[in-house]
Amino acid sequence: MKRSINFALCFSLLAASVVRAQQQQPPIIAPPQSSSTTHAPQPASSPQPQPTTPAQTSTPSTQTNEALQASSAVVAQSSSVVDERYRIGPGDLLDLHVLRAPELSRDSIRVDQRGMIRIPMIDYDVPASCRTESELAQQIATIYLRYKRNPHVDVFVKEYQSKPVAVIGAVTQPGRFQMQRRIRLLELLAYVNGPTEHAGRTVNVIHAGAINQCDTAAVNQQAEDTQSFAAYKLSDLLRGDPSANPVISPGDIITVPEAEQAYVVGNVARPTNILLREPVTITRAIAMAGGVLRDTRTDQIRIVRQVPGSTQKSTIMVDLRAINRQRAEDIQLQPNDIVEVQESASKSLLRSLLGTIAPAVSQLPIRVIP
Repeated sequence: MKRSINFALCFSLLAASVVRAQQQQPPIIAPPQSSSTTHAPQPASSPQPQPTTPAQTSTPSTQTNEALQASSAVVAQSSSVVDERYRIGPGDLLDLHVLRAPELSRDSIRVDQRGMIRIPMIDYDVPASCRTESELAQQIATIYLRYKRNPHVDVFVKEYQSKPVAVIGAVTQPGRFQMQRRIRLLELLAYVNGPTEHAGRTVNVIHAGAINQCDTAAVNQQAEDTQSFAAYKLSDLLRGDPSANPVISPGDIITVPEAEQAYVVGNVARPTNILLREPVTITRAIAMAGGVLRDTRTDQIRIVRQVPGSTQKSTIMVDLRAINRQRAEDIQLQPNDIVEVQESASKSLLRSLLGTIAPAVSQLPIRVIP
């Protein structure tokens, strides 16, 4: 009896120690179940799950919006790029070829002034103006679907006649050109080998042709601006200034006027004409003529100037010696001025007498006086 009591007491003490040991150990965490709403605490060493933010979530609707935005950006960028392809216009001559269908092909189709063409098997006019070769070929292929399955159509411009421009004036090779693409003034000037040495200060662009209906910007600009004449400085153009290098429109006429001139005559080394490309003073003009000769009346240089708007002339007397000593103004020449460098009559007479007497004296016999 006593042994049984001791055994029961020992068993109870052992059970109590086991319970205390289990309470001191960390609990075992089971993997979370989907149906469970409770969450056991996790040890510090285990990684914490990161919540998914809306910015990191990729859904089909988000991808569609991003694709639309990217497509809009591409379209906006492509629309800002200028289309350099040639667009057919009135007067052009076209060749139409349909593969394995000679009855639908035709050469030398003229675009009329309305921008329309006539093609085989079609009893109405087909619009061709303002279209590229590929665009017109695709349009004709669509029309020919009623006669041929998947027609292969090619359109070629045989002669360019709708975009003429002309360059005249003080250029090396004046001429008339047919544009096949957008071209600027400086490039067109290069095709005529540039200006000559007699070219003036300006380049004039005369908009004498019809408006290019294919260029919406040009139509809008012409509607707002009725100016048909524009002048640009030749020096700015040759320097590559963008403001002096416009895009040339069909029908434009480019003129390069010759430089205005002044004339230096009289007692100078080389009587000549002076091109007034830039401001030229009287001293510079005389220097360009080789300078004055001997027996020149430098205090009475005369400038003959025509009065604007009349046939009358005025005379301006200039003292060249005073100008050289900076005691008088160095007058700037105007177009058609005539600078007369006068010769001193007395000095010239004395020099001519000496020129005639000296040879006569040298021919006299020499006698010796004893």
